[in-house]
Amino acid sequence: MRAQFVLSEIGVGLRRNLTMTFAVIVSVALSLALFGGSLLMSDQVNSMKDYWYDKVNVTVYLCNKSDAKSDPNCAEGAVTDDQKQQILTDLKKLSVVDTVTYESQDEAYKHYKEQFGDSPLASSLSPDQMQESYRIKLTDPEKYEVIATAFDGRAGVQSVADQRDTLDSLFELLNGMNWAARAVMSLMLVVALMLIVNTVRVSAFSRRRETGIMRLVGASGFYIQAPFIMEAAVAGLIGGGVACGFLMTARYFIIDHGLALSQKLALINFIGWDALLTKLPLILAVSLLMPAAAAFIALRKYLKV
Repeated sequence: MRAQFVLSEIGVGLRRNLTMTFAVIVSVALSLALFGGSLLMSDQVNSMKDYWYDKVNVTVYLCNKSDAKSDPNCAEGAVTDDQKQQILTDLKKLSVVDTVTYESQDEAYKHYKEQFGDSPLASSLSPDQMQESYRIKLTDPEKYEVIATAFDGRAGVQSVADQRDTLDSLFELLNGMNWAARAVMSLMLVVALMLIVNTVRVSAFSRRRETGIMRLVGASGFYIQAPFIMEAAVAGLIGGGVACGFLMTARYFIIDHGLALSQKLALINFIGWDALLTKLPLILAVSLLMPAAAAFIALRKYLKV
């Protein structure tokens, strides 16, 4: 097969169907940008889980005098020194416990004032109303239930809290947004495939005389189909390149020079450029193979060779 002939036919096909080719490029670019974005969102959520779950503490709150009057778990009264020592000893015996940090009522009051000093409730609280606690860092954050089972309802213990509850709500929201992006991506891919099929059909119909002559002179089916398939592949590859450019531009301006510089988001561990660059070859491969496969299937039905 002469490469010059195939390339010339590709150029002719793209020029004849310029508007539809442009539509294919745009739809492929948008769908693959969403595809890459959903992959990066998954990486971001997983990175945040690894980062935050590693810092999650399980907190064992101890009964104080106020709890003894209002909380059924503290009906026996405020925690005693012996109970505190026994709880600490039992915590250190557990294999899932990495470190244990004690927080006194004064320390708890200080931390509360730092975080919620502007709250109207802060002015009415005093240190003796705060709870002593043990903050436990686990070797495996998934083993929270071990601590809860061992200490929840125990004498001197008001409650056992896991910070993962708050984080899980956030991650559920992020995962929901990710699935929504995947749904839109799937819709865009369907639209792109339909445009590719229609573009190939129009291109094949506009050159039906040329393909008829080629059949009469004994040209093989693949020789006739190759220009149409490569037209779709070239248009898809251009769309894939646009999608890659869009993702890199978004990463540079939105993350590097936007969110990453925000003090409110300083604690978020954003994924790096390496995560994005590893996705670009996959996006380009999909942008090349998906249109080519769609064109091949369309030609089998609409171009009888």
